[in-house]
Amino acid sequence: MAEANPILIVENASCRFDVSGPWLQRIATGAPRRELKAVNQVSFSVPRGATFSIVGESGCGKTTLARMIVGLQPPTAGSVRFGEIRRADGTVGPPRVQMIFQDPYASLNPRWRVGDIVAEPIRELKLRATEAETAARVAELLVTVGLSAADADRYPHAFSGGQRQRISIARALATEADVLVCDEPTSALDVSVQAQILNLMVRLQKKLDLTYILISHNLSVVRHMSDQLAIMYLGRIVEIGDADTIFNGPLHPYTRLLLDTIPDVESPNRARAPLSGEVPSPINPPPGCAFHPRCPMAEAACSRTVPELMPRPRRSVACLVLENSEGAADAQISRSTPSA
Repeated sequence: MAEANPILIVENASCRFDVSGPWLQRIATGAPRRELKAVNQVSFSVPRGATFSIVGESGCGKTTLARMIVGLQPPTAGSVRFGEIRRADGTVGPPRVQMIFQDPYASLNPRWRVGDIVAEPIRELKLRATEAETAARVAELLVTVGLSAADADRYPHAFSGGQRQRISIARALATEADVLVCDEPTSALDVSVQAQILNLMVRLQKKLDLTYILISHNLSVVRHMSDQLAIMYLGRIVEIGDADTIFNGPLHPYTRLLLDTIPDVESPNRARAPLSGEVPSPINPPPGCAFHPRCPMAEAACSRTVPELMPRPRRSVACLVLENSEGAADAQISRSTPSA
């Protein structure tokens, strides 16, 4: 979906991995080359200051897409590029991008003090002229994320999971980043700590005009944070658009089943259709619409034709059943309308 002056533009981006066996083994057995399609022709754009969330089951390509955005994984086709922004000092250029990883302990060097962890990007990017200014900036960042300036002298193992994630956020902010790609930033934390981290991220976004790319399978977190939402299934986006619109009225069958898994305190015993079956292998995906083997609305055409994203009010949806039903409704209207 196109946005005016987007900070991030992803156009027909794909990422494929060669998972073929050794060459000699393939020659001996006659086995063909095998390719894993992790991300398949994904397109979207994100305006500055927004939270764009990507949701889907494990194995749908969310983390691969996140790695493509930050440059850790180059796309095999298509493009991932950033628009230019004007900063407070008047300079114009591409945004700085940083990533907040899923496991806050694994992403922090256990042999380094917290002050050195947060100061490293400041020193590498030469964002401060002297060590005294760097130390002052580290202290400021630690206080910003809810820690103490004295915590700079401690090691990561001395902190709780939520505190370590705050350190990870401080390190990301140390680069003076404009875009933060958050890969399951709260999945390893307790529920009460998750709320603290999410509220911190919301405050920082408003204060620093940050743009978030949020990767998650926790729909409650996504609903709390998101401005825009993309639902991925087996490497493709099946529904994308305004987050509130999708949450209040999902159209794609997969989105409906996915949102049915959100607990509802007001209607705990409501009728829900379970999301059955397993995600197919991305090495050998089903023909046509990849979701059709699990879809309760699937038709014969779904196994033959790959649906494209079609525009709807405040969103786009890739579903042949919706296209056919709307086409039939339009045809019925045209037959019942008298000719002039």
